[in-house]
Amino acid sequence: MSGAPTLRVRVLTEGAQVPRYATSGAAGLDLSACLDAPLTLAQGGRAMVPTGIAVALPPGHEGQVRPRSGLAARHGITVTNAPGTIDEDYRGEIKVLLVNLGDEPYTLESGERVAQLVVAPITRVSIREVEELDETPRGAGGFGSTGR
Repeated sequence: MSGAPTLRVRVLTEGAQVPRYATSGAAGLDLSACLDAPLTLAQGGRAMVPTGIAVALPPGHEGQVRPRSGLAARHGITVTNAPGTIDEDYRGEIKVLLVNLGDEPYTLESGERVAQLVVAPITRVSIREVEELDETPRGAGGFGSTGR
């Protein structure tokens, strides 16, 4: 990936996994749990799961923490605030907010892939307060207003 932006990764905890793409066509880097002991998520339970790493995102980019489709499909494990946003100036440990929406408890093991990190460019906008907004066919129609 010559010329690709660089994600700098700092390992904070012994045994932490450096994020990796699982395949050559993967959009997200796998994030793994870095735990002292197995962690059981009760049905409906939530946990802030440490990864043992910190990152420095390339300028003009954000990190999007997203669920792993396999965990979600098989066990109902998903990211509570999906996608979670990591700002380019954050340098603390990456933690993944997981919730168990499945039918039974699920136990996470250290090293288990728990989420994926998509690094994406961002656009910063300037703000201008106005008295009126332009009209559109949708207007103020909200949830469900465009049909099924």
